Parts: sequence; C-alpha cells; structure tokens
Amino acid sequence: MSSTTQGADPATLGNMDVRTRVGDRELSLSNLDKVLFPEAGWTKGEVINYYVQVAEVLLPHVSDRAVTRLRLPDGVGEDTPQFYEKNAPSGCPSWVPRREVAVVDSSKPDGTISYVMVDAPATLVYLANLASLELHVPQWRISSANPDEPITLPGEQPDTNDPLADRIVVDCDPGEGITMVENARAAMIVGTELARDDLIAVPRTSGNKGLQVSAAIAPVDCETARHYVKELATRLARRHPDLFVATMDKRLRKGRIFLDYNQNLAARNTVAPYSLRARPRPRVATPLTWDEVAAVDDPDALRFSPEQVLERVADHGDLAADLLIEDPAPLPD
Repeated sequence: MSSTTQGADPATLGNMDVRTRVGDRELSLSNLDKVLFPEAGWTKGEVINYYVQVAEVLLPHVSDRAVTRLRLPDGVGEDTPQFYEKNAPSGCPSWVPRREVAVVDSSKPDGTISYVMVDAPATLVYLANLASLELHVPQWRISSANPDEPITLPGEQPDTNDPLADRIVVDCDPGEGITMVENARAAMIVGTELARDDLIAVPRTSGNKGLQVSAAIAPVDCETARHYVKELATRLARRHPDLFVATMDKRLRKGRIFLDYNQNLAARNTVAPYSLRARPRPRVATPLTWDEVAAVDDPDALRFSPEQVLERVADHGDLAADLLIEDPAPLPD
C-alpha cells in the first residue's frame, strides 16, 4: 500500500510504503517499522525521524564533504551484515549531488569513487531509508579542490588536485582497562595542548568508547595536518607515558590511550558530529562542553541517546559550532 504524507512522523507510519515530501523533494520510504536496534526496539522510522530533527545542526558538518556511510540493512546484531559504502548507491536519485574522487598513491587503490554529498534533509532521509546508520566524513572539503577536475586523494605525497584540510581530529582511542574517566582526562590534556597553539578545541564522544577532540584550522594540505597531529601525539606520549601511546601496536595500548593521528589522512574519515552509531542501543557521536568533560567521574558517563541529543540541541544549539568558524587559526610553523 502506498500513502502520501507531508510533515508526518515516520515513526508512526507502521509498515506502509510511504510517499513523503522533505523540503522540495518527494521520497518513497519503506519498512518503517523494521527494527534496526533490537535492544531498544528502535525502528527505521525512528532513525529517519532522528535525522530529520537533527538535520539543522548535522548538515553543516557533513555538507561539502565526501560522505561514507555504514549501512546495516538488517539492523544491529552480531550476525547481521554491515558494510561501508562510499560510492553512490544503486538507483541513487539524480537530485542527490555527487563528486568524483580518485584515490592515488596507495598500495590498494580504490580507483575513482562517486561520493554522495549530503547537503539537504532530503538526502539524509534518502540515506536513512537505506539503513545508513552512520555518517563518516574526512577533514577536508570538496570545494577546496578544483571543481573542473577529479579530486585526488594522496598518500604521503601531494598530487595535482588534492583537497585541503580545514580541521584536524585527535581520536582518543582507549585500550583495555581504560574508562571514560581516563578518556576525559586525556581529552582535557589534548584540548589544552591545542589551545597553546591558538586552536579552538571541540570535544565530542565517538558514540562508542572514546572521545575525539577536533579543531578548525586554516586550510592546509592533509599531510601537513596529519604531521601536526602526529607530532602532538608523540609529544604527549613522551610527557604522559602512563596515559598515552602514539603507536598503533596493540601490545602497548593496554591501560593506555592511543592518540590516533591517522584519521587526518586524506583517504580516512571520522564519524560526523550527531551521527548515530551502530551499537546494540542507539548512541550518538555527541558534541560536549569542556565543563562536561572536566566533571567526568563515572566510567559510564557521556553516553547519549538520540532523544537526549535532541534535547541538548534544543537547549544549547550546536556545541560543535566552533568547527565552522570563519578564518580559523593556522597550524603553527
């Protein structure tokens, strides 16, 4: 059965196939009562409804960026299929913008990828209807490259039409035995270090176990940005060897936090602010205040549901807005 709705809550529409209007686009939604988060009984309709409501603050953090989606067609579960999707999905509507990106200088090149650009609520709804639960983006913008040529993603050497990073991220990746208490301490140290370089640090949960600290920067090539974060991670690991490591060797990470700098590579991406995470219960990569981080004294702190995040947005607006500032500071020489 097909139905046309305008302004309806997708979570209330049951198992009908629905024609609905989002902005100036008409979309067909299906299986809205399909449970995608079994522990919470959270349905596809509720996923779509969350993304509709959070779109105003989420879209500025993903628009003009190549979006990688984590899709779980049968929902979250130990044995359910999941896959990262970079290319535009089969049957993608013509109104969804795309940008060609060529991966070069890699031992396992992906060739040319047609990335979806998520610049409007209708695109969010379209992707959520495909059970794209997570949205991941790089630290560079599409518009920083020449629009008349395919974008190229380098390894450690620049190429002819590389994009420029306009932000950096330090991922505080906890090893075995690390709780949110230690992670919060780590994020405070990272934020202080960035502030010393005149960068405005923005903390957020990963929506999983860790915290991430990001900052807007004056545009620079991605390898320069990665090198800066690597040097910061190495410096902090020397100063705080009981807390940090700056190497991926998992044998060294027990009881410590790996400061992951490689998410600043041009070909890497990081979960976007306000994205859902594919955990047993729905969680969100949630922007935080530094007061919240400083106050952590509970190992289970800083875990936010979609409903809580929407309440936070209503109360505080976009707590990650400092990632969108004009004329951010350059990285130090």
